[in-house]
Amino acid sequence: MARPKVPRLSADRIADAAIELIDSGAPFGVNALARSLGVTPSSLYNHIDGRDGIIELVRGRLGRRYLPELPTGTWDEIVVETMQGMRRLYAEHPAIVPLLVGKTITDDAVIESYDVLATALVDGGFPDDEVLSVVAVLDSFALGFGLDYASPDDIWQPGTPTRSLGRLIATAERGDARSDRVFELGLELVLDALRLRLARLRDD
Repeated sequence: MARPKVPRLSADRIADAAIELIDSGAPFGVNALARSLGVTPSSLYNHIDGRDGIIELVRGRLGRRYLPELPTGTWDEIVVETMQGMRRLYAEHPAIVPLLVGKTITDDAVIESYDVLATALVDGGFPDDEVLSVVAVLDSFALGFGLDYASPDDIWQPGTPTRSLGRLIATAERGDARSDRVFELGLELVLDALRLRLARLRDD
């Protein structure tokens, strides 16, 4: 029998199947992924290096999906675009988050996106010994606001009289509108703080 012109497995197909499997909440592993693809685990091992290899394929696939083009511009413009892409990624794939944060990043495309962010901060004037810390703060910010999408519409429900909270809740936005507004405000606050720190560094 002639071999098929298109290989049955590819990195993208494996990554897409893994994303679908993890998003579904089903148990995730090499054997489960092989079953979902209709292949044997040994076939998968011809393309990936075990469970960690699958996670990196997933990371790279999602990274290219949510940041299809590397951001350009000033350091703060690059921060904004990066945070928006990362937040969408985490918000739409919350079940994948524990897998991604629990493994060292090695995917070339994702490393390149972090390099763009780090280089923008260096070029913007942030000292070398603070850049990775700033990147970690930004990463945690995007992660937190991505997971915020999973919050219930009613975050607070006071059972006793309050001085201010109840009144504020009554007129506040709910659901996705609240999450979007809080993210934009939070991003403004983070940028204001970074600009202030940069100005202080320049004055020293």
